[in-house]
Amino acid sequence: MGAIGPWQILIILVLAALLLGGGGKISALMGDFAKGIKAFRKGLEDDDDAAIAKRADAAKDVTPPQEETGASSAKDNA
Repeated sequence: MGAIGPWQILIILVLAALLLGGGGKISALMGDFAKGIKAFRKGLEDDDDAAIAKRADAAKDVTPPQEETGASSAKDNA
């Protein structure tokens, strides 16, 4: 019962950070962290868009030509 677990250490560290740094600094730190994540995601999306555009420019049209169907081809076969 006397052992300190990882959750108790985490709680103590959070309380110490609040006392030493104040709520404003932690709030600003979390805001900067969120901005970093958003910038990272935007960078990934930009890379994806650039890769898609590059592949689209290099794509070849492989659609087979359409054959005429109807009365004219039936006459040719008879």
